[in-house]
Amino acid sequence: MKAGHTRHGEVIQVKNAQNKSSMAGTVKRIWVYLSFHKALLTGVFAMVILSSALGLLGPFLIGRTIDTHLAAGSTEGLGLVLAGLAIVYLFYSVSLWLQNFWMIGIAQETVFSMRTELFTKLQRLPIRFFDKKQYGELMSRVTNDMENVSSTLNSSVIQIFSSVLTLAGTLAVMLWLSPLLTLVTMMIVPIMFLGMKWITSRTGRLYKEQQRNLGDLNGFIEETVSGQKIIKTFSQEEKVIQEFLVKSDHLKQAGYWAQVYTGFIPKLMNMLNNLSFTLVAAAGGVFALKGMISIGTIVIFTEYARQFTRPLNDLSNQFNTLLSAVAGAERVFDILDEGEEGADEKEALRLSGIKGEVQFQDVSFSYEKDGDTVRSLSFRAGQGESVALVGPTGAGKSTIINLITRFYEPDSGTILIDGRDSKTITRESLRRQMGFVLQDSFLFSGTIRDNIRYGRLDASDQEVEEAAAAANAYSFIKRLPDGFDTILSQEGAGISQGQKQLLSIARAILADPAILILDEATSSIDTITELKIQEALGKLMKGRTTFIIAHRLNTIHQADQILVIENGMLLEKGTHKSLLQKQGFYHDLYKNQFKRDTAKAL
Repeated sequence: MKAGHTRHGEVIQVKNAQNKSSMAGTVKRIWVYLSFHKALLTGVFAMVILSSALGLLGPFLIGRTIDTHLAAGSTEGLGLVLAGLAIVYLFYSVSLWLQNFWMIGIAQETVFSMRTELFTKLQRLPIRFFDKKQYGELMSRVTNDMENVSSTLNSSVIQIFSSVLTLAGTLAVMLWLSPLLTLVTMMIVPIMFLGMKWITSRTGRLYKEQQRNLGDLNGFIEETVSGQKIIKTFSQEEKVIQEFLVKSDHLKQAGYWAQVYTGFIPKLMNMLNNLSFTLVAAAGGVFALKGMISIGTIVIFTEYARQFTRPLNDLSNQFNTLLSAVAGAERVFDILDEGEEGADEKEALRLSGIKGEVQFQDVSFSYEKDGDTVRSLSFRAGQGESVALVGPTGAGKSTIINLITRFYEPDSGTILIDGRDSKTITRESLRRQMGFVLQDSFLFSGTIRDNIRYGRLDASDQEVEEAAAAANAYSFIKRLPDGFDTILSQEGAGISQGQKQLLSIARAILADPAILILDEATSSIDTITELKIQEALGKLMKGRTTFIIAHRLNTIHQADQILVIENGMLLEKGTHKSLLQKQGFYHDLYKNQFKRDTAKAL
């Protein structure tokens, strides 16, 4: 299956960008996925041809039976004819079942491949992409949009092909039987064409808007569910309810009008179907009285007139379903067309171990074109040193970490790891040498053991437990009902923030990184837990190059060097003691924070 996914990805990536947003281009891209199941598709199309032919043969035999037996008053051979009709409709039913059974398999395999490719793509996109997207909106593309494509492939492909064949076959037989009655039947086609053009010109736009609004609403719901504590803390329930009503109303309006216009289709088709039947019956009666055609031919024509409008009706309905699926597929392909995280240089080395020396040489970077977030930054962190990054919010501290990890690449300047340009090191091997303990510890659904083992998947149970002990997490884990096998819900609900941090530290200890990133690792933690975390962090930092982002300056007294960042520039550099002696920006920042902490304590 993996090979197939790669093959799909290679094919899709070479599609012309000009077709990206067009319906024809999107359908063509979906067809590329379907074409990898040629053998089954051939069988499906063979069954569609067979069922269409048998569907045309049945009414023809009935009409001929009326002329040769009933109208003539002869019953000789009638039993044989009826047996033949039974066989025709039996094989007709079997062919319908087979084509549906095979097509469901093709559709599910296709959607499985598309969904897998989409999810794989999400893992390969740069952090920059996720910084600009709502998670709920992305989830909507993986779930709702893909399900839309799935339901359409299950039915529409067969229905469209079958309808086209039925139309062509019915028209050919009708012309052979009576060109004049065929002309009468075809009188409804211009009306049908104009009506369908008027409807589909509106539904296509509305279905796209519906899918877009659905993604927007899903993103909003995900955001509000994740932020329930903040919403309740600030008593903003009514505000988010009103925002939800506005977004939900947008979705309702788009869906309402899409369904209203789509609802015109069966009404229009029923009217035209009845009109066609009336015209054929009236004209056929006149022609029969004049001896121009037989009664059996009129019976055949009335049935074919219905068969002629029925596939048109099916085509029109499936076309609207197809528009909805195309709208969803376009949103999927939009992500598949996103640029992946830049490929490593051809000669990039895969490092199995590093000392951890980090050096910035005149590095500048900006997220947008309107201004630099980091400006001409230069510093050096020696092996095993602890470096604290301090400064006001938005100064560029997190950006520096993003540059070290190569989540973003500098616009200019060089970042050296052990004296080597980081661009000449593969991202994967570089990040494997790094450990992270973040302010918001993220835990996955699963056992505590598996969450710790995420730092190194090949670690034994004993190594996991040793890491937990080193992180001061062992005692609280053993008090849990199932110990290390306790199952955590998403993001670790059920344990405290401090316990989450201890598990994150255990995960980092198990990873045994050369470079350690601590981002406000002790924020919002009670004093007793903070002491445990500080002790665990002390063990973790020993012998490792550590970058500490801290707003609480009392936690970085022991740092080997402190970098004071403001507006993306290095304002001051030194130890805690030397910076206080300078009585510059750091001195003022520290004294102001000390006064605030003292006031709170009083």
